[in-house]
Amino acid sequence: SLKLEIVEIGDLPLYNEDIDHDQPPEAYIRFRAKLKAADALLFVTPEYNRSMPAPMKNAIDVGSRPYGQSAFGGKPGAVLSASPGAIGGFGANQHLRQSMVFLDVPMMQQPEAYIGNAGSLFEESGELGDGIKPFLKKFIDAYAEWVAHQVKG
Repeated sequence: SLKLEIVEIGDLPLYNEDIDHDQPPEAYIRFRAKLKAADALLFVTPEYNRSMPAPMKNAIDVGSRPYGQSAFGGKPGAVLSASPGAIGGFGANQHLRQSMVFLDVPMMQQPEAYIGNAGSLFEESGELGDGIKPFLKKFIDAYAEWVAHQVKG
């Protein structure tokens, strides 16, 4: 029931309020337009040093500005974090949630998705192994239900 689209964040220049007034970078404009067109948000992030990576935080800053024009507000969201470590990106997951609460993004509470030992979940061919698929199916089904409930109000 979902139509998912990856919104690329790798080409976003570091957020700089000084260049965001008269002529924002084209990458900012494209990114914000994709966010505004979305009905909901699904964040998938690795964890670096017990937090989200800098490009994710930068994307949040770009999407939430200029002040009063956030592309995030009111859209239902969820987060899935992954890490090669055992706790599955808990820090990144929680920090991202904290930012979204401030930006008025209601976040799905359950199931939480912390994917630990992420590198071990892939087959030699690079395909995702069968062991994690039931969990991911449960997560995406819950997300679809969450979005449908939130969008319908």
